[in-house]
Amino acid sequence: MNSEDMFHRLTTLLKERGVEYQVIAHEPEGVTETVSRLRGHDPRQAAKCIIVLVKVGKKTKRYVAAVIPGDRRVCFDKVKALYDGTYAGFASREVAESLAGTPVGTIPPFSFDERMELLVDPELLQFPEVFFNAARFDRTIALATGDYLATAKPRVESITQVAESGLSPAPVNREPAG
Repeated sequence: MNSEDMFHRLTTLLKERGVEYQVIAHEPEGVTETVSRLRGHDPRQAAKCIIVLVKVGKKTKRYVAAVIPGDRRVCFDKVKALYDGTYAGFASREVAESLAGTPVGTIPPFSFDERMELLVDPELLQFPEVFFNAARFDRTIALATGDYLATAKPRVESITQVAESGLSPAPVNREPAG
């Protein structure tokens, strides 16, 4: 599956569920803080999706789509503890892209693969709207948080730590349309 196919699958799902959403076109960008500025929202509203490999015992692997706010980092120790694992870390690029059906940096906060559980950190859910790359570097979907939860049906768990960049998210002013 390529990015355009996944974009179509995602928008079709939202349409089928009767969910209102907005597609935002912008310059191609994969860095959360930069794309948040392009999209005009607080980076804490950006749903960043990271594919995590969790080893449970010596021969069992699980994969998790960890959805976190754009200003946070995934805490592998928290993810590992949720699965009583022995190790948790980034899945390889090849595995992540295969499971997600789209390139790293464009992975939407949904799981269309039964081998991958969807986890979302509650910090992301404090805003009325979330924004995420829609399987493309140049397209974003803005979606009401309640609609995201109802459509994606993630497991909600605390899985983040504060990013070490030392940067605090800059407030973004959005002018009303019209």
